Amino acid sequence: MKNTLLALGCGYSAKALSRRLIPQGWHVLGTIRDMAGEDELREEGITPVPWDAETVTAALSEATHLLITAGPGDIGDPSLALCAEAIAEHGPRMEWIGYLSTTGVYGDHGGDWINEDTPLRPSTPRGQKRLEAERNWSAIPDLPLHIFRLAGIYGPGRGPFAKLRSGKARRIIKPGQVFSRIHVDDIAQVLEASIRQPSPGSAYNLCDDDPAPPQDVIAFAAELIGLPVPPAIPFEEAEMTPMARSFYAENKRVSNRRIKDELGVELFYPDYRAGLRAEVKG
Repeated sequence: MKNTLLALGCGYSAKALSRRLIPQGWHVLGTIRDMAGEDELREEGITPVPWDAETVTAALSEATHLLITAGPGDIGDPSLALCAEAIAEHGPRMEWIGYLSTTGVYGDHGGDWINEDTPLRPSTPRGQKRLEAERNWSAIPDLPLHIFRLAGIYGPGRGPFAKLRSGKARRIIKPGQVFSRIHVDDIAQVLEASIRQPSPGSAYNLCDDDPAPPQDVIAFAAELIGLPVPPAIPFEEAEMTPMARSFYAENKRVSNRRIKDELGVELFYPDYRAGLRAEVKG
C-alpha cells in the first residue's frame, strides 16, 4: 500500500513536510477551504481536498498517515468538529498521526528551562485552547497519536526579514524576555523522523538550541540584509494587539533534548543566526 499522508490544514509546515516525502514516492493530500488556492497545492505535488465532511472522510479512508495542523478556534478543534466519527473509525488503523500544538501549553516559567515533563498550565486563551485540543485528540481510543509542541516558526517568507522589508518590524524590549523558535525545515525533518520511528503517546518539543530575546533577532536580521535596526521600544510603551501582548506574558526556555535523544535529530539550524544566514544565501 502506498504511503499516503493527509494534512488537515495544509499550510506552511505541512508543505515543508510534503517536500521531503513526495520525492520519496509518497502521496500527499491536503485540505483546503478556499479552492482559489488549489493550483498552489497542485504545484507542490499535493492533491487538494475540499474542507467538507464527505470529502475529508473519503480522504481519511485512504490515508496511512495523518497530520493535523489546523488550530482550534471558537468551536474547538475544527477537524474534530468536522468529522470526529470518521477520525475515530479510520485513525486506529493508520501507521502514524501527528498533532501540531504549541509550547504555549506550558504557560509562564519566568525564563526557566522546561521540557516535555513540565506540567501543562497555559496562561493564555490560545494556550488553553491548544491544551484542550491535545486532550480531545488524546481521548480518542487507539490512535497512534504523537504531539508536537512548536515554538515560534520562521523560515522563507515568514519571520524577521518579511517584517523588516514591510516596515513592520519593531524591537520591543522587555528585560529578561526570551522566546524559543524553530525553522520550518527543522519541523519537517522532526516530523519525518517520527514517521520513521513511531512512538504513539509521545510528545515532543520542537525548538532550536538558543532561546533568545526577540529584539536581538530583529537586529541581527536587519544587519544581514543591510536595513536600519529599528529603534528600541520599552514594552510598557509599545502599542500591541492583545494577542501580541499575550506572547510576552509567557517567558520560558524550551528544551529540545527529546527530539535529539529519541529521534536522532540533528538540527539544520540550531540557532536563529544559522537559519537567517541560510535564508540570505538562498
